[in-house]
Amino acid sequence: MPEPVLLAGFDAGQTHTTCRLADRHSDGSLRVLAEGDGPGVSHLAAAAGEERFSAALRLSLQRARAAAASKGEQALSTALLDAAAVGASGIEQGSAVQRLGTTLAAAAIGLPLERVLVSGDERTALLGAFGGGPGIVVISGTGCIALGRNSSGDEHRCGGWGWLLDQAGSACDIGRDALIRSLEMADGRRHESDFRSRLWAALGDGTITPQRIKAMVVEPGFGAAGFARLAPAVHALAEAGDPDANSVLERSARGLVELVAGVAQALDLQGGEVCGLGGALEHLSLFSAAYQRRLRLVLPQAQLVPPRGDACQGALQLAAGLLSLERPQAALNSTSPDPGALRPG
Repeated sequence: MPEPVLLAGFDAGQTHTTCRLADRHSDGSLRVLAEGDGPGVSHLAAAAGEERFSAALRLSLQRARAAAASKGEQALSTALLDAAAVGASGIEQGSAVQRLGTTLAAAAIGLPLERVLVSGDERTALLGAFGGGPGIVVISGTGCIALGRNSSGDEHRCGGWGWLLDQAGSACDIGRDALIRSLEMADGRRHESDFRSRLWAALGDGTITPQRIKAMVVEPGFGAAGFARLAPAVHALAEAGDPDANSVLERSARGLVELVAGVAQALDLQGGEVCGLGGALEHLSLFSAAYQRRLRLVLPQAQLVPPRGDACQGALQLAAGLLSLERPQAALNSTSPDPGALRPG
């Protein structure tokens, strides 16, 4: 019988990276062997971005191999990889960043370029959620993006343009919009309430003033993550009944639904399946509820569904697609899944 091939699928997030190992058998099925976690990544153009990306892949792969060995899969845990795919935020299709990421990934995990695919994590999430079938995935974490695919294989994306340009329903948006509202209270443009003092308390110790906030948000280490860190405080205020906090959540929920609606209109998927993912939707229950209420109003025929699989599963299917002998170059540029089913080990 042919030897199984070893695949690696990576979900490289800002907080941590997960590597999932699987072997592919002659019938096309994938058997999950083990997982390993590593550090998070940043945009490749950011300071130390290339080093963080490479280190995250190497370490998570090492830990996945160690986990496989601990389960008795000693031979496969040390075998050479046959193909790998990585989903990471900020990777635009056909861009120089994608080419750089592919080069870095190939070097980090010891594979030739033609056996490595690096793509945006929204693509691995879409593939994992729907197994290559039609549907829309919307991700709300530090940033936000919606991506869909119809039954013809056409794809369309809304959002995901970065925190300086997006204003569409992420944790960053929630924190930034709340901070803007508090400054409007401070300078008299908005009615004062304890929303301002309670939100500012979440910024840290010391005396918080509008001038200090102005300086704080442009510090190199603040950025999108700094705004996003305020989202739990906004949610806690909303849970306590604060009308300003609730207004911020409702506004961001409307923005998130606009992403989904834009994808649905472009792909004629108004009655299709929609899967919501990401830390903001997962952990901010009032925000998630507001998003679902708004979605039912805007797209009443849409079906809210849980994901069939996760981004690592989508990455594994992309890695399997790289092994196609019929159209190897097309596989490098495609997000189509391998026809084989994934069966857990």
